[in-house]
Amino acid sequence: MKILNSISLILILVIFNSCSKSTQPSPTPSPILPPVTDSSFTQNGTPFNNVTDPRDASIYQVNMRVFSAAGNLQGVLARIDSIKALGINVVYLMPIFPVGSLNSVNSPYCVKDYKSIAAEFGNLSDLRALVDAAHTRNMSIILDWVANHTAWDNTWTSTHKDWYLQDPGGNIVSPPGMGWNDVAQLNFNNAAMRLEMIRDMKYWVYTANIDGFRCDYADGPPANFWIQAIDTLRNISTHKLLLLAEGSRSSNFGAGFDFNFGFGFYGQLKNIFNNNQSAQLIDNFNNSEYINAGSSQLVVRYTSNHDVNGAEGTPLDLFGGRNGSMAAFVVAAYMRSVPMVYNGQEVGTPYRLAFPFTGTKIGWTINPDITAEYKKILAVRNNSVAIRRGSLISYSNTNICAFTKDVPGEKILVLANLRNSTSNYVLPAGLANSSWTDQINSGPVSLTTQINLPAYSYMLLKQ
Repeated sequence: MKILNSISLILILVIFNSCSKSTQPSPTPSPILPPVTDSSFTQNGTPFNNVTDPRDASIYQVNMRVFSAAGNLQGVLARIDSIKALGINVVYLMPIFPVGSLNSVNSPYCVKDYKSIAAEFGNLSDLRALVDAAHTRNMSIILDWVANHTAWDNTWTSTHKDWYLQDPGGNIVSPPGMGWNDVAQLNFNNAAMRLEMIRDMKYWVYTANIDGFRCDYADGPPANFWIQAIDTLRNISTHKLLLLAEGSRSSNFGAGFDFNFGFGFYGQLKNIFNNNQSAQLIDNFNNSEYINAGSSQLVVRYTSNHDVNGAEGTPLDLFGGRNGSMAAFVVAAYMRSVPMVYNGQEVGTPYRLAFPFTGTKIGWTINPDITAEYKKILAVRNNSVAIRRGSLISYSNTNICAFTKDVPGEKILVLANLRNSTSNYVLPAGLANSSWTDQINSGPVSLTTQINLPAYSYMLLKQ
C-alpha cells in the first residue's frame, strides 16, 4: 500500500474507532468512504476490451460441482463452446474459493480465503485458462463474490476479530435473523475490513483478468459499502466490468451495479403458472423493480438458479413441463430484462441439482430439442436491438402475456400463453390487421382481430 493510502486508512480508522467496537452495527448510516486507490497489483495478460454492454448481456450460471464429472474449472473449459453456442456472452461462476470446515455445511458461499481457489475446483492457472478461452470467444467471465460474511475458520476471525459483528459478550455472530449458522457476519462499520474486502476484489480483476462480479446477498452490506467498492472497481481504467447485485434493493442501482436480481418477477411468474393469477400482474414489476435504475441498468430475470432449483424444483416442475417452461423463459428473457440460464436447464434436466451440489451431475445429451429451442429464443434476442434495448408496451390479458418492444426501424411482438389450455387473444387496435415475420419458425404472419394460442405456446413476431 502506498503511504497516502496508509494515512487515509489511519484517519478513517480514527473516525470509525467507536463503531468498530460496537456489538451491533450503528443504526445511523456511516459516511460514504473514498475509493481504494492501491496500485500494487500486477496485471495478468491483456484486459478484455470486448466486454458486452450490460443491455446486451445473456448470462449463464455455472455451478461447477454439478457441471461436469470432475466438478472443476477444467470441466467448464471443456464445454465453453457449448455455452457459447447457446447464445451466451457472460458466464458467471459460483464461488471458486476454499470452503470453510468449522460449523460447515459444505456451502460454496462459506468462504475461507478470498484470495485462493479451492483445490476441488483447480488452481489459478485453470482459472486463467478458462478466462482466456472465454475472451477469445468474445465472452466475459464474472466471479461470485460473498461480501456479507465469511467462514468461521477464515483467518480474519482470529487475526481481525473486530472485523466481525459481535454479541454483548464479544463473540462473533452469524448473520442476524438469517439462520446461516455456518458463516460469520462481517462488520461494515469497520473501515479496515472494507478496504481489505475491496482490495481482494481488485486482486481477481488483475490476477485472473476477470470481467466483474455477481455479488451474493447484495442487500446485506450497506449501500455505502457498495458505493465505495464500485467506485474503486470503476476506477480501474484498463478494465470494463459487469457488476450484478443478487438483491432487490433499489439503492443497488444508485450504488452503481449494472444489474439487480428479479426476485419479485420470478415469484409472480411462478404464481401465474401455479396459482392461476392474472398474467397482467407481471407488469407491476416492470416498474417496481426498476426504481432508481438508469437507462443502461437492468433486472436479471430467470426461471431457475441454484437456490430455486434445489429448494423449489426445476423449470419443468415449476412452469408446466417442457412447453410451459419455455413460455415462461420467453417472458423472462424478453420483458425488460437480461436473461439468465442456470446450467442444465437448457437440456431440460428433470431432477433437482440439490445442495451442497456434490452428488447428481448434469446429463448433457438429454432433450436436444429443448436445447435447440433455448438457442432459438436467445438467438432472436441477440439479433434484435428492439428486444434488448427497445421501449416496452404491455397488452397482456388474464391468460396471455403480450407486449411489444420497439426501436426506430424495428418492432417485436411477443405473445405467450401462460395457461395449460387454449386461450383466445383479442388484439388491440394498434396490433390488429397487421403483418409480421415469425422469428422462430420463419415466414410471414398476418394478424386479424383475434388469435387462438394453444396451451403454453408463444409467438415471436417482427415488423
